Amino acid sequence: MRVLPFAALSAAVVTLPLIAVSGAVPSVAQSAPPPILVEELTPRSSFPDRVSLQLRIKHDGQPTRVVRADPSRMVVARITVQPGAQFPLHTHPGPVVVNVVSGELTYVDPDSCEERVYPAGTAFTDSGSDGHTAYGSSSQVTELMATFFGAPATGPLTVREPVQTTTC
Repeated sequence: MRVLPFAALSAAVVTLPLIAVSGAVPSVAQSAPPPILVEELTPRSSFPDRVSLQLRIKHDGQPTRVVRADPSRMVVARITVQPGAQFPLHTHPGPVVVNVVSGELTYVDPDSCEERVYPAGTAFTDSGSDGHTAYGSSSQVTELMATFFGAPATGPLTVREPVQTTTC
């Protein structure tokens, strides 16, 4: 005869009658969502015409920066960031235009340690060539819509090696 510990026996006694009465099987706990999820919403499309891209980026207290790029290929992605989740230090093959749909994202320039907060309803540009990180800084899920210019034909939209920068 097998003897169950008291806790196991109590659970069996309570669970079995519930199954018999309701006919339901206890649900399995759902796994937590990934900290950061990137869903490509469009194919990686090429421009049939000759297109060049120029962005003028000016942050408070800094000089205007001009970014010229050959957009070649672009893709639009939805990025879902769980509260507190942080992107690893990275760059991109080309510029990125980001719309913050919900929540809040804090963009961190690791060279200056400057943090820029972007709440829902704002947009920002990323030159692509500068190493950076960002994190979900609100208590709710942050959703971003990002247009990546100069995207590779396949593979990741971020470049993690080698990123040279200082540590904040």
